[in-house]
Amino acid sequence: MSNSLITITVKLFAAFSEAYGVSELTLEFPLLTPVSQVLERAIAQHPQLEQWRSVTRFGLNLEFVSPDTILQDGDEVVLIPPVSGG
Repeated sequence: MSNSLITITVKLFAAFSEAYGVSELTLEFPLLTPVSQVLERAIAQHPQLEQWRSVTRFGLNLEFVSPDTILQDGDEVVLIPPVSGG
């Protein structure tokens, strides 16, 4: 039942790309997964990212979205940590 999973692309910046050592990931999630689960998985894999949990914003296909937005197959997600400096 491969149709019960969706594949998304995740763009990583700042602390996220440093943690993973790459700037982009391809991940699979079950259908009806909210975008917030992308962050949850990142924190599960890299616990040092916990400090960014409450301040990370979510971009979905070049738009800011709320954490409960449901992912669709082929979506491009951006995890946006706060940017230091000005």
